[in-house]
Amino acid sequence: GDFYWVTQRNNKTIIAIADCTGHGVPGGFMSMLGMAYLAEIVNQSFEFTSGEILDQLRKRVVESLHQYGNSGESKDGMDIALCIIDFEKMSLQFSGAYNPLYIVRDSISSEGVASSELIEIKGDRMPIGYSLKLDTLFTTNTFSFLKNDVIYLTTDGFQDQISNTTRHKFKRSRLRDLL
Repeated sequence: GDFYWVTQRNNKTIIAIADCTGHGVPGGFMSMLGMAYLAEIVNQSFEFTSGEILDQLRKRVVESLHQYGNSGESKDGMDIALCIIDFEKMSLQFSGAYNPLYIVRDSISSEGVASSELIEIKGDRMPIGYSLKLDTLFTTNTFSFLKNDVIYLTTDGFQDQISNTTRHKFKRSRLRDLL
């Protein structure tokens, strides 16, 4: 049910990582749907922002699965993080459906002490799929990045892993500490 997707258009790199509902065949179906719709949206017109791409993706998923908010209908969808990176301008757009973006930025203080800073940009708290926030548009976060920044996109897969020894989840706070 998790997938990643990468393409290049107009000297920009578009990267997405998603966690779809379902396991096995249902998760695989949602992954195929997500990848196909992302390619269709980006190939149709690349004047979209990252938020507009997610808005279009949500619209297509809701229409394809006939999700109207009625009881008993499919609640399938996906959480996703999507970036549009312009390496020439050193700029990045990020939009997320529940999933965040992390940047690890190294710096050296005026005293010559090296340190790392973790920057987290949270995704919107709504999925790709039907939700009560269907009329709310996804946020497009735009910012500059530095040459040595390390950018991470994640699903909840790593942080939900359960330790064989402690039987506890790894959790988001430990993932942030690890980064």
